[in-house]
Amino acid sequence: MAKEVLEPRWLLLYIPVYIYGIWDSYRTSVDLNKVFILSERENSDFINFQITSLEINYLDKRKPWVAAMWSFFMPGTGQLYIHRIVVAAFIVTWAVVIVYYSHFLQAVHYLVLGDIGYANDIVNKEWLMFLPSVYFFSMYDAYVNTVENNKLFDNEQSNFLKKKYQDRNFRLPLNPEKRDR
Repeated sequence: MAKEVLEPRWLLLYIPVYIYGIWDSYRTSVDLNKVFILSERENSDFINFQITSLEINYLDKRKPWVAAMWSFFMPGTGQLYIHRIVVAAFIVTWAVVIVYYSHFLQAVHYLVLGDIGYANDIVNKEWLMFLPSVYFFSMYDAYVNTVENNKLFDNEQSNFLKKKYQDRNFRLPLNPEKRDR
């Protein structure tokens, strides 16, 4: 089925975007890992509340399955749940464009009415093939970023509590038997 509806122009357009996406993801991951290692060694502070012209961004703990669930219902809403407004706007826009041009909702409507032949005729399969990519990317991205935000929240909370409430002379009793000797 995919070979029948595959348009070479779309394929040639999609291949460079796909390769760029892989390369950019790898490059960004390596850079962020280096920044994480440096910030962890220096125990540097993290900006946990920021207001910009695009969004109000604050760090709090969220449930990853809720973010994935929202993205399952509508791609991009999971990113809204974790305050990634720009990414959410991008995903929602693309999801709407793909659903509109694929006539997906009209096909579902006629499918529910029992007119399978007309539903099959009305759907644009070239556009419909983009829909699983947007859905699964949105769900995966929302879940993974919620987990990472939760790790940042735990780390920031731990640093805050140590800095504000832990006595400098406090020693953690790691091995009480050795200390007593």
